[in-house]
Amino acid sequence: MVLSVVATGFIGFGLWVHHMFATGLPQIGEAYFTAASMMIAITSGVQIFCWIATLWTGGLRMRTSLHFVFGFIAIFVLGGLTGLVLASVPLDLQVHDTYFVVAHFHYVLIGGALFPLFGAFYHWFPKMTGRLMDEKVGKLNFWLLFIGFNLTFFPMHILGLKGMTRRIYTYAPEMGWAPANMVATIGACIIALGGVVFLINVLISRKRGQIAGDDPWDGDTLEWAAASPPKNYNFEYLPVALSRSPMWVPREERTVVTGLRNDRREVLVTTLMDAEPHHRLVLPRPSIWPFLAGISVSVGFAGSVFNAWYITWGSIATGVALIGWFWPKRPVELEP
Repeated sequence: MVLSVVATGFIGFGLWVHHMFATGLPQIGEAYFTAASMMIAITSGVQIFCWIATLWTGGLRMRTSLHFVFGFIAIFVLGGLTGLVLASVPLDLQVHDTYFVVAHFHYVLIGGALFPLFGAFYHWFPKMTGRLMDEKVGKLNFWLLFIGFNLTFFPMHILGLKGMTRRIYTYAPEMGWAPANMVATIGACIIALGGVVFLINVLISRKRGQIAGDDPWDGDTLEWAAASPPKNYNFEYLPVALSRSPMWVPREERTVVTGLRNDRREVLVTTLMDAEPHHRLVLPRPSIWPFLAGISVSVGFAGSVFNAWYITWGSIATGVALIGWFWPKRPVELEP
């Protein structure tokens, strides 16, 4: 899984030209970027099989968040398949700048980003607020979004193959594109309804939702050991991970970190393989310098769009912020 993600990052640098196949590129360049655009399907396929294997070997609970996971995989796979189609130069020349491209883009973007975000929100809402979101309303929310999404964007594949170009605000009625556009419009209205249902669920659950407790999903990782919602300091006593699933260790066998100083920020560092206590790591004190460095870099790059001098002044400001950030600090001494 990790190697496929890394490979996707590298291959991604070599496929962006498939958006420019219609601009008259040399054939050898088109061949290279076609190969890269198809090759990325291998690494993406590895990730998909890893996700499926994780689900297959797990104990599934059909909650709303898992519905969005299944919806994500289905939509993302369809979007990836149309991406392979667009990697072919002859077909890409035919559907370039049509609604086929719009459909592919939204299947990848919404399937690959929006559906997982909805699932994550339903999963983490109890940790953020201390209350559970309503499951019945959540599943209604999922089906509205899933059905509405496919009604909106699947017909666009057909419209693109029929030659309907994008960035045109109206079309002649005799083109025969009206029925599919009507279906897409109905689907867009269903998506909007799904968004309204989601907001209603969030607002009502925030005030009246069922009390979640610290670990409503029987999670196995330590974030579920914190209070819901977490305190400003997260843990009064830092828990120790004694296994890969520390929350599934019997409560009487769980241990916490003791002996850390309270006048500076210290954490326990353990060995990599056995999670045995190794040493105490002193974390930096709160500082405004990282924030100022980030602001300086952002202003320098954004301003350079309008005037090249922004790079110079932004670099100077960033240098000052970095000096302040890395200037040696006097160690905190234990008070008597």
